[in-house]
Amino acid sequence: MNVTDPIADMLTRVRNASAARHREVTLPSSKVKREIARILAEEGFIDSFATVPGDVQEQLTLRLKYVEGKTPVVSGLKRISKPGLRVYARKTEIPRVLGGLGIAVLSTSRGIMTGSQARKLNLGGEVVCYVW
Repeated sequence: MNVTDPIADMLTRVRNASAARHREVTLPSSKVKREIARILAEEGFIDSFATVPGDVQEQLTLRLKYVEGKTPVVSGLKRISKPGLRVYARKTEIPRVLGGLGIAVLSTSRGIMTGSQARKLNLGGEVVCYVW
């Protein structure tokens, strides 16, 4: 299947799986997707992630996290910078998601990181997505 925006596909799969109360979701792996999964795991939005070798391409498996086994920890995911319209933020313009309750994921010159990490390092970059 040819996907024009693999990051949006990843976010949609996580959103749909958490709404359907699945324990894990599997998707095609890439370096950017692994970095986003690492950030989600570090920030406590998912339990863990692992790469599994597949027939054609590696698969990325995300274990979703729920509060008391019912309510998904991830209540929202939004793709900001799209292939047709890239969104960039200077180091002084990095957005705060829900007043600090969520995170902004940025692609900077030093790799993919959260908005708060980019603020500490005085870096701007492309705003990939918001997670809350």
